[in-house]
Amino acid sequence: MLKLVFTFFSIIPLRFNHFIGLLIGKYLYLTDSNSKLVVSKNIKACFPDLNKAQQKELIKKSLIETGKGLSESGFIWFRSFNDNAKYIKKTTGIENIESNRPVILLVPHFGCWEITGRVLSLNKPVTFLYKPLKNSKYEKCLISRRQQGDLSMATADKKGVIKLQRAINNKELIGILPDQDPGEEGSVLSPFFNQDARTMTLLVKLARKNNAKVVMTWANRLEGGKGYELNFKPVNILSDSGNIDEDVRLMNKAIEELVMSNPSQYLWNYKRFKSVISY
Repeated sequence: MLKLVFTFFSIIPLRFNHFIGLLIGKYLYLTDSNSKLVVSKNIKACFPDLNKAQQKELIKKSLIETGKGLSESGFIWFRSFNDNAKYIKKTTGIENIESNRPVILLVPHFGCWEITGRVLSLNKPVTFLYKPLKNSKYEKCLISRRQQGDLSMATADKKGVIKLQRAINNKELIGILPDQDPGEEGSVLSPFFNQDARTMTLLVKLARKNNAKVVMTWANRLEGGKGYELNFKPVNILSDSGNIDEDVRLMNKAIEELVMSNPSQYLWNYKRFKSVISY
């Protein structure tokens, strides 16, 4: 059934796809869904300076973008990489992934993050870290859609870390989405929008170990289903002190700055602060 839904979303035009996503988002907002509860708690915690009306408006916009993210998943996963690339209407900073040093892509859950690795892998090998789904059937379907051509997926475990390091040694790009709670192992509590958030240390450890260049990578979702804008921006997340807590703090700060450029396109639907906030 899920495959059928994704197939439907893959064959309709992106404008119609995002319109349906907008309707999904409004439904999530109007029905007091669990998504609304999570988004509301996150936004109220991270934007205390906004008044109630402003918070309410951001919650609504965020859920609409969440809806678009759901509907566009089928559009991205169930179409070819070459077809995905047609919807990149503008690219900024692509030269920043060219370096004599290893390059690590820091890819927050912002905009359409799924399209980034797919488009990049058309020109060079890319390995992305990901957390496998618990449902083996869905996992098999998803990995078959994600891992194609020169895009490889590395599981978020010791085996996956070895795969990432091998890719670095082969002078290939690697991508990590570090703004998720990985549990206590391999993480530290670090401020994110002035809230303690359990944050993975892998990206900063790999960057320091390999003297890597870290490039923030994201795809803005354009209005009206017009496509996406792909962006690459070098960020300095390695502290002068060499202290890992400070490195992670700098990484979270860099992600914050990106989120503030368009707060509604960040994945507030995720329980980012579950270590300290009761959802």
